[in-house]
Amino acid sequence: MSSPAPCVDHLVVLAADLASGAAWCERTLGVAPAAGGEHPLMGTHNRLLNISSPAHPRAYLEIIAINPGAIPAIPTGHKRWFDMDSEALRAQVARHGPQLIHWVAAVPDAAAAHAALAAQGLERGEILRASRATPQGLLQWRITVRPDGQRLLDGCLPTLIEWGEHHPCDTLPASGATLQSLALQHPDAAVLGAACQALGLGQLPVGPGPQPHITATLATPRGPVTLLS
Repeated sequence: MSSPAPCVDHLVVLAADLASGAAWCERTLGVAPAAGGEHPLMGTHNRLLNISSPAHPRAYLEIIAINPGAIPAIPTGHKRWFDMDSEALRAQVARHGPQLIHWVAAVPDAAAAHAALAAQGLERGEILRASRATPQGLLQWRITVRPDGQRLLDGCLPTLIEWGEHHPCDTLPASGATLQSLALQHPDAAVLGAACQALGLGQLPVGPGPQPHITATLATPRGPVTLLS
């Protein structure tokens, strides 16, 4: 079943490999991520953490990395999602370790949301069908991915996802960490704010600032933790 209204779906934490990503999660949030799976379309794999809360009732944190040896099924010349093929971003992760780089918004109609962004002059990319196998069955979704893999607005503009019948949070156990708030800052705050409004996400704080930032505040066993992109 699709999300009934646009909402924060998940936070994207990029890691050089899943082992370092899991270690970061335990060190930073005080909890271990659950198993995820493989994305044959992109040659990536992940681990997940349920961070649902009253404010964000169906949200999770995704730790994602390139799957060594996997050959992406995307057409030749296309890049992986979330700028994962960017040498600059890889170098940044190599220097500083796993880090929040992006967020994904769940929408009930990917085509309509895509068109809403296009009307704002923002080309979110193609709407691709993707899936991954789970012990409970196949997870399926539609997701916007540009051929160049770019996130846009320095990762502050969300990727759009339209889930099929099932959602990861349907089976993810409670983790003890919950998303309390998500805020966005960008030099082009007017553009970003208008885009969020067009997507039906106008409730998210969007402010101007000299540097782009995604700020996610979580309640965790270690106390309040703020992740900053």
